[in-house]
Amino acid sequence: MDSITASERAHVGTAVTVIVPTFNERDNVAELVARTTAALPGRLAEILFVDDSADGTPVEVERVAVDAAVPVRVIHRTANTGGLGGAVALGLAEAASDICIVMDGDLQHPPELLPRLLERHAQGDADVVGASRYVGGGDSRGLGTRMRFGVSRAATWLTKAMFPLRLSRSTDPMTGFFLVDRRRIDLSTLRPQGFKILLEILARSDMRIAEIPMEFGERRHGTSKATLRQGATFAAHLARLRFGKMSLFAMIGVIGAIANLAIMWLLTTLGMDYVWAAIIGAAATIVGNFALQERFVFGDMRTNARGLGARFLTSVTFNGVEAALRIPLMALMVETWHISSIFATALSLVVAFFARFLFHSLVVYAPRRRRGTDAAGEPPVDTAAQRIIRAIDAEAMRPGEL
Repeated sequence: MDSITASERAHVGTAVTVIVPTFNERDNVAELVARTTAALPGRLAEILFVDDSADGTPVEVERVAVDAAVPVRVIHRTANTGGLGGAVALGLAEAASDICIVMDGDLQHPPELLPRLLERHAQGDADVVGASRYVGGGDSRGLGTRMRFGVSRAATWLTKAMFPLRLSRSTDPMTGFFLVDRRRIDLSTLRPQGFKILLEILARSDMRIAEIPMEFGERRHGTSKATLRQGATFAAHLARLRFGKMSLFAMIGVIGAIANLAIMWLLTTLGMDYVWAAIIGAAATIVGNFALQERFVFGDMRTNARGLGARFLTSVTFNGVEAALRIPLMALMVETWHISSIFATALSLVVAFFARFLFHSLVVYAPRRRRGTDAAGEPPVDTAAQRIIRAIDAEAMRPGEL
């Protein structure tokens, strides 16, 4: 009597690529491969490691691959572009199968759930199947401390609140263990930053999602990748996904404006003339805003833009000229309209916002000019008006819920 169930018999030929992004997970490779292959008997499968390690993980993968029951490949990236999410995006592009399962390399995601992910997807009503820590039967004790659990839950609630429609059927959009049908994703639209790639996929597409419960395991080897820096990257990426680049630019502008006003208030309280206080406040926030914009707003445009020094000088020069024009205007409002210098400064900062955003998008981070000709043999024409139209069009097409 055949011991294979009807469900298993129906899907024994289903090809699947298990994508494992790794960062210094050498000690986990052998066990992960053994448990993964044991969970997929008789299936057409491969394991694809996308590695950013510096501990010899690729060498260990190649060693284990020799005796593995399924094909095992490794892609070692020389540049950690997009973080773990970027590694997953590369894995999706390079996978041999359209059905892909993403899981971490730290063994906190139990490979024994692989068949259940495939069986749930085989029901035909979902493009993504997530392994959830929070659906009935799931367990998140592997997070460790109450602090980590609290941060994880708060981040999940925040994410669902910002995408109430697209994430309405997901209890754990932050999970790193999920199945996805690659054919339902336009990989060119993905702009991963950090380690929450499922959120990226769900936010940029109209995917049907189902879930199965997961008991989140404890880490066997290595250290957690969750850091304050990763948290800041996640917050910035969430804002970019929900609101778009211009709104993230505005958020940083608000932070800078508050800092500017605080510096002005402090200096004028200490007796400094308000004009000099405004100049010092503007100088401090110009540098601070550039650093934040460089990291969180225009990070995806830096590769093709001019060098850091040129970007900094161009940005500071523009902001300096803008401040030189804005501060006398602010002084004119104070002397003519007899309004508070703080209120006048706030008004002038709002007026300057759009000019700053367009200048940085179209000039500071514009791609370097390349020699070339069009089909008629003439140099390509790219006018400022065309760049402005493209910027407005791209902003209008940003993902999010209107």
